[in-house]
Amino acid sequence: MQPITPDAHGIAVLILTVVALFLFTRDNIPLESSSLAILTLLVAGFTLFPYAKGGEVVLGPVDFFAGFGNEALVAICVLMMVGKALETTGALQPLASVVGRAWSTSPVLALLATLVAGAILSAFMNNTPIVVLLMPILVGASLRSKFPVSGVMLPMGLATIVGGMSTTIGTSTNLLVVGISRDMGMHEFSMFEWVLPVAIVGGVGLIYLWLVAPRLIPDRTPPMADTSPRIFSAQLHVKEGGFADGKSLSEVLAKADGNLRIDKIQRTDTLFLAKLPSVKLQPGDRLFVKDSPENLKHYETLLGATLFNISDIEHPVDEETPLKAEGQQLAEVVVTRGSPLHLRSLAAARFTSSYGLLPLAVHRARAPSSQVTGDLNQIRLRAGDVLLVQGTSDAISHLKENGTMLVLDGATTLPQTHHAKRALSVMAFVVAAAALGIMPISVSALVGLGLMLATGCLGWRDAAGALSIPVVMIIVTALALGKALMGTGMAAFIAVSFVNAASGLPPPMILSAFLLLMTIMTNIVSNNAAAAIGTPIAISIAEQLGVSSEPFILAVLFGANMSFATPYGYQTNLLVMSAGGYKFADFLRVGIPLTIIMWVGFSLVLPMMYDL
Repeated sequence: MQPITPDAHGIAVLILTVVALFLFTRDNIPLESSSLAILTLLVAGFTLFPYAKGGEVVLGPVDFFAGFGNEALVAICVLMMVGKALETTGALQPLASVVGRAWSTSPVLALLATLVAGAILSAFMNNTPIVVLLMPILVGASLRSKFPVSGVMLPMGLATIVGGMSTTIGTSTNLLVVGISRDMGMHEFSMFEWVLPVAIVGGVGLIYLWLVAPRLIPDRTPPMADTSPRIFSAQLHVKEGGFADGKSLSEVLAKADGNLRIDKIQRTDTLFLAKLPSVKLQPGDRLFVKDSPENLKHYETLLGATLFNISDIEHPVDEETPLKAEGQQLAEVVVTRGSPLHLRSLAAARFTSSYGLLPLAVHRARAPSSQVTGDLNQIRLRAGDVLLVQGTSDAISHLKENGTMLVLDGATTLPQTHHAKRALSVMAFVVAAAALGIMPISVSALVGLGLMLATGCLGWRDAAGALSIPVVMIIVTALALGKALMGTGMAAFIAVSFVNAASGLPPPMILSAFLLLMTIMTNIVSNNAAAAIGTPIAISIAEQLGVSSEPFILAVLFGANMSFATPYGYQTNLLVMSAGGYKFADFLRVGIPLTIIMWVGFSLVLPMMYDL
């Protein structure tokens, strides 16, 4: 095997790649910021120190900017927007209704149906909206059937990842690998070319998720599982001779240490007083207040007032007449990427005034043991955080129908419009046109986006909101690094080193080792980064071995999708972790066996299919 000696540019690119992979794992640095920094260093470095051979510049800034116009990136962005139309029109509601009814009759078979449905849907659209669709159904079924939601939420999330492997458009990672392979002059994969290996290996994985995985997960209580309202609206009637009699509002608030929340002050049936600090309270005045039952009873005693329910002024609150939260309910709002709360505080988003909901607590996804109950308005929220809110059923329904946040309140009603059938028809056209070879997926998806907009299935605001800047930036940066690794010969050097390290092993075992390496990498860094950097290396390894590159390219594709073992490997894992109350160890307990099943399965199937 011909030795390859890396040059200074190649070594610099390799170091920059290692730095990039490190930055991509840092939770405190936004992914788009890390990507921009790496892209800037790469472009500036090759501008200041041109990479020339024979007097000609081989790699320059234009080559690294080409990622912004890469066909795979265009297809990914357009499919994000097309998929958003299915989400906003409620096009998948019939399936969701069937799954919801199945849970009330036969939970065991319903779990299988949920896993299969999630996997099949994920083959044709991004799995994030599918998980968003199924999560409230599972929460509602759990509340009604009294089974632990933690036993089904994680298997459902992992099943959508398995299903996403099976087609070209299943995930952005698939599109990226196929696009890079095509750009490098390799075999052009058709949409369903590797469905068979995924059906074989993934089928075993789904059986494991159905029969074994729920038994491996301890019963977990979701972070905010209390279904009773925690804040009650009530009235405090000022009594003659009590502390509040004749006192100013500022004195009353000071007596309660500033914690008493007074919405309004009513003196007569038609007279409401301004909440000025100097206003003097009189016997018979009604203070409309909100707080927990314990605090309200404490204020009743402290102020020498009488506590009444908000709508019952004849019976004071006591053991026989407890506080009632009429029309109030709790909901859990999961912060997702692209929602109005992502990377913002509640104060900045004007949450309470905009939605009419009172935030009660926050469960931090990346620090599950920390539940903040102090001043929630200043906390910067991240993807996966769960916000507990309370309000009227109308306010919660409005938040759900708004479609910009994931609301878990146990209800199964989903948005339904007359555009749903149109959206499904357009999506069917996109898939069929690409599958039959009538046009590339990037073109059919672009036509589909135009049809979604023209038929009213999607508005430009929703379309723009579906785009993910972190996804775009990390793909462009990873493509640039991959091109630099190839152009400087560093990819070939890594491939030779890998093959030399595995010298004496047959190609199937080298393929298996490479698949395992990609699987480990994708559980540490972004799927797309692992795919874009791994694909050129896979092609170089195949060239060094003198075998077909197709199984090695698929090893990158499958390995980069196997984000089963950590909650941070894929954003749906983070959503599932929050909603199900899982711990990091639960992902290891369920994800590692699934990873081994898939790794061993593909290690056996791929060599047989490609005669390695």
